Amino acid sequence: MPETITTDPADAQTAVPTSTSTGIGLWTTVSTPDGPFTVVADEDAVVLASGWTDAPEYLVALVNRGLRPVGLLSPAEFRRTATLVAVTDAVAAYYAGEFDAPAAITVRQRGGPFIERSWAALRNVPAGAPVTYSQLAERAGEPAAIRAAASSCARNAAALFVPCHRVQRRDGALGGYRYGLPIKRALIDREAPPADK
Repeated sequence: MPETITTDPADAQTAVPTSTSTGIGLWTTVSTPDGPFTVVADEDAVVLASGWTDAPEYLVALVNRGLRPVGLLSPAEFRRTATLVAVTDAVAAYYAGEFDAPAAITVRQRGGPFIERSWAALRNVPAGAPVTYSQLAERAGEPAAIRAAASSCARNAAALFVPCHRVQRRDGALGGYRYGLPIKRALIDREAPPADK
């Protein structure tokens, strides 16, 4: 069974094994120009899943079974109301033009070794400089694993914090996106350098 990987925002290249937790999950939804954005995190505010939906149950289903919370507390049920403030502040900062803000948030996902290396590599793809699936495979250490790189994007549960929207096809086409191509296009356009807009 693969280890649980926590991507440390101080060095997104490094994946650190940690213990598995299936405790209570916390969730919150914030409004964004692209629609409601929900985050599911563990009790330490480590992001387990996120995306443009107002249904935390949908996101919980994306979390690896070994990490999946056994229950969810809504914002009204938190005892520590500031628990997810850093997470929601990072989302707000992203939409205010600080595109690297989500990279400062710790994310925990579980997959096979290549998938986890791909997720770590994605956290190092800079805003405004999308890469191809081939380039993602190279960044993850296996240049021939192009389909596996695409699979890592499809299996990514932590949208925005692990920016799989920054990967596109070699011909410049967007490829797929769990939350729809209009949102992927909006994210890429928002991150484009001013001369490219």
